[in-house]
Amino acid sequence: MILGREEILRLIKSHDPPLVSCYIDLETQLQPAGFDLTLRKVYVPAGKGELDFSNERRTIPPWSEVPTISGTWRLEPGAYIVEYNEVVSLPLDIAALVKPRSSLLRMGATIETALWDPGYSGRGKSLLIVFNPHGVIVHVNARISQMVFFRVSGRTGTGYKGAYQGER
Repeated sequence: MILGREEILRLIKSHDPPLVSCYIDLETQLQPAGFDLTLRKVYVPAGKGELDFSNERRTIPPWSEVPTISGTWRLEPGAYIVEYNEVVSLPLDIAALVKPRSSLLRMGATIETALWDPGYSGRGKSLLIVFNPHGVIVHVNARISQMVFFRVSGRTGTGYKGAYQGER
């Protein structure tokens, strides 16, 4: 079941830690069935990555931060890593997915992300892919994606314990 506005608000206001913190404007970002995430930083991968079954050879390439010009990024076609302003703290009975805002899609760009597991806490990152051959312009704090929360049935154990726990 997808969590609605009132349940999201309750988990922000009364849960410790809050479901979402470090947001810019709660009323603007809180949606009927999700929460808009805003853009804090943009990076480009600066090398090759590697992934195997056991993560013994997992190599996340270094990233180079893309500087803003007067609070604006002018992004050419390509792949970017975006960092959100918001810190998300998922209880053990909630998972989340992030989808692009429709305005971003209509500009010829999209957001890709993995499942955000129960128990994850941190300032997450996603993949921004610019397909538009003319590029896109995005501003610091732009609402670029929407997080949708799902109630998880059954026991999840201790929750997320992966390498990205506590991202800042």
